[in-house]
Parts: sequence; structure tokens; C-alpha cells
Amino acid sequence: MSATKAYAAKSATTPIEPFSINRRDPKPHDVEIEILYCGVCHSDLHTARNEWGGTIYPVVPGHEIVGRVTRVGDHVKKFKAGDLAGVGCLVDSCRECENCKEGLEQYCENGMVGTYNAQEKDGSGITYGGYSKQIVAHEDFVLSISDKLPLQGVAPLLCAGITTYSPLRYWEVGKGDKVGILGLGGLGHMGVKLAVSFGAEVTMLSHTASKEADAKKLGAHKFILTSDEAQVKAAENYFDFILDTVSASHDYNMYLGMLKTNGIMTCVGAPPTPAQIPAFNLIMKRKSIGGSLIGGIPETQEMLDYCAEHNIVSDVEVINIKDINEAYERMLKGDVRYRFVIDMATL
Repeated sequence: MSATKAYAAKSATTPIEPFSINRRDPKPHDVEIEILYCGVCHSDLHTARNEWGGTIYPVVPGHEIVGRVTRVGDHVKKFKAGDLAGVGCLVDSCRECENCKEGLEQYCENGMVGTYNAQEKDGSGITYGGYSKQIVAHEDFVLSISDKLPLQGVAPLLCAGITTYSPLRYWEVGKGDKVGILGLGGLGHMGVKLAVSFGAEVTMLSHTASKEADAKKLGAHKFILTSDEAQVKAAENYFDFILDTVSASHDYNMYLGMLKTNGIMTCVGAPPTPAQIPAFNLIMKRKSIGGSLIGGIPETQEMLDYCAEHNIVSDVEVINIKDINEAYERMLKGDVRYRFVIDMATL
């Protein structure tokens, strides 16, 4: 075990502050990574403030981790010291269920192990995330990172990138498809970039008129102001696919009305209140509403390789670790374009 500098929340009402954690020495199949950058996900804030319940304090958030390998276990074959590597939202799963065997560890039937605030499978303790100097993980849950892209822009791909890539790939979005991206934040801006790169016609759906210029810069072909009834009406029966990234409560039915026959709306945001959807809004044109989590390890590696090949990264604002509490408050106000990333050299 070795002491490692970190930042942690000690309760739901106290700020994130300096903390010391213990990291295990690498086991035979472990990879030890010096963390260089860690993205700041809204899930970090929800967990730190126990807004979803179940937070185990002290909690060290962070699951968008990129860094450099410092040590590896004797049996590690995929990595060596000096390699660039990443860790995303999960660090373990049962490896034995049907989903795990299909590379869908995020849907592990026996429960995946999150990168932070989760019980280790062997009962050895609680996982601590990327707001820290280093992390140790089994090589099967460590990702290879290309040196072609700026690492600070790569970090959010480990959550925001794969959360949008996975549903776009699963529902085979591509050339000729008319795609709506609902919400222009950390997830939405990646949804725009990826859907455009897949060849789709992409429309940003937002209730904020000022987002139009940003959406166009990101590659969106069209913009619909959802607070304008005329624009919403004109978009009825238009989209093949809508990616809903919004985590605030909103009316799903308005967007279902924009889908054409056989259209699909997939939710990757998680509003706090249940949705009210009359069955006829689905039945009449065989529409579907679905959900998607992150991707499994194989798909996450596929996404990272795709982004390296196509020069796709997140738009980020790099911050000092001491400014994390201010960053949380700015996140709540939507004052970030589009992802905060911590420079861990400041820890």
C-alpha cells in the first residue's frame, strides 16, 4: 500500500478538500497509472453531494482519467511503464455473466464496480477515483490512449465520449439519418461531433437561442429553438433518431412528436422525476424510447481509437484542483464549454 494525495468530499454538505488515500501495490495483473488529467463529470457532483443516495464518505470522485503507466504487475501483457493509459467509469465486473462475456461489462448482471464509490469485488474496500495522483486497476479495465491527441481533451472521452458513442453505434446512426441532439453540454457537444463524423445530418435541439452559434461551430447542420412553438411544429415527424442528453426534468412527448415513423429517442441524461408518456405517442407511428449507459471496455477502446483516427476530442477548460468547488458551482449554472478537466500536476 502507498499513501496518495487526493481530493475528497467528507460529507454531502462539505467542500471537496485535500485528503490522503491508500492505493494498493500492483498485483500480478494490475497497472499503476500516474494521473495527468481527470475530467469533471456531473456524476461527480451528484455523488459528492449524495443527490442520488448511496454515497460512501469520504468519496474521491473522478472517472475520466488519463495518465502514464508507472508500474505493472508481473503478468501484465497489454501495458508497460511509460505507456499512456486511461481508466473510465468502471474498474471491475464479474467477468462471468452473459453481458460480461459479450464485452458489456457496464451491464454486468452481478454489478459492475464503479471507479469510485463502489465496493471492491474482493471486499477489500471502497474504490477511489481520479481526483488523485495515481490509480491502480486490473489491466482488463485499463484503456490504451493515443499520443496523437491532447490528453486534456481525451480525458472526457472516457465518460462523455463513450456515453454518446455507444447509443449512436448501437442504433447504427450514419449517413442519410436525420439526428437530433437534445441539450448542448458535456454530453451533447460530444453527441454533435460524433454524429456528424458518422455522416448524419445533425440538428441541435435547445431552449437557449445563444447556443446556436456554438452548435454550428461544433458541426451541427441545423438548430431548433425548442421554446419556439413554430420551430417545434415545423420539425414534427422529421427525425430518425434523437439523442436526449438532458438531466433536468423535461417533456419527452414534445420530442417524440419530432420522430418519424419507426423513430427512436434514446436517453443518456437522467432526470430526477419520472416521465409521463401516453402509450399512443409511441403506438401510432411505432416509435421507441430507450436508454443507454456507458460502453463496455471493448467499445470504449474502439471509441478512443476512432477519435484518435478522426481527431475528435472534447472541448475543455483546464482547471487547478483547488478550484474544483468553484467548478461545481459553475457546472450548476451551465457555465462551462463543455467539460472541466483537472490538471493533476496542480495536486
